[in-house]
Amino acid sequence: MKNNMSNIQKGNEMKKVNIPVKTIAGILVGVIGVMGSIYTVNEGHIGIVKRFSEAKQQVNPGLHFKIPFIDSVEEIEVRTRKNEERMASSTKEQMPVTISVSVNWTVDKAAALDLFRQYGGLTQFENRILDPRFRSATKDVIPQYDAEKLIQDRAGAIQAIEANLIEEMKSFPVTVDNIQIEDIKLPAKYLTSIETKQTEKNLADAEKHKLARQNLEAQRDVNTAKAKADGIRLVAIAEAESIRIKGLAEAESITAKAKALNNNPLIIKLTEAQNWDGKLPATILGSGNMPILDMREKSNK
Repeated sequence: MKNNMSNIQKGNEMKKVNIPVKTIAGILVGVIGVMGSIYTVNEGHIGIVKRFSEAKQQVNPGLHFKIPFIDSVEEIEVRTRKNEERMASSTKEQMPVTISVSVNWTVDKAAALDLFRQYGGLTQFENRILDPRFRSATKDVIPQYDAEKLIQDRAGAIQAIEANLIEEMKSFPVTVDNIQIEDIKLPAKYLTSIETKQTEKNLADAEKHKLARQNLEAQRDVNTAKAKADGIRLVAIAEAESIRIKGLAEAESITAKAKALNNNPLIIKLTEAQNWDGKLPATILGSGNMPILDMREKSNK
């Protein structure tokens, strides 16, 4: 009796928790639908919304909604991307060269939907459009340079490649820039000859610099000697001029004295008086046949 009662209770409990399969299925479909209608687009990308595989619109990064089971979303990166190419070419003098080049490029955000519609994504665009034109732009430039100039003027070659590629890509919704020549591989023998030539050039430049310095020092010595000679000459000229002026002054003084004496005989007397030492003359000259008298003998007597 007890067993029958327990079985009845268990049956009642099972009837209470029994949920219809349709209800469960509906809940699951609802949950999946809600989850399927929400999606996000990562930063640095543009979302391409496709309806039955047809690209319909593009959306910016963030949270969005779509029709579940009907719409799908693909992302296109709009951050700067870098492509590298390694190719064989030849220089102006037909020297074989292997060159590695790279380019940065960016998809125009506003034109992401058009790019996707035309090329189906970035990989297709790179393979069909960008990479072939990048190789072509590079191979058009390298044969214009001989090997030595290609090594020494890498910046010039880069500018030429960039100009070619920009011209090739101007009709596409992308921006290309910052092209770099990553590596240049030339035959080992030629690299050795270039190094030898460069060493010789450096030595020649050093000798030229040394000679220029010696010439400068010699010219400096010449200038110093010339300056000294000019100084001596100027001193001599100054001394001669001083003597000339002094002579002129003395001559003018003599002329002035002579003129003064001529105009005033008393000046002669004055001059004689100024020059007399206070002693009387020891002899007197007589006139005519008068002998010379010695005044000293008379005074002694």
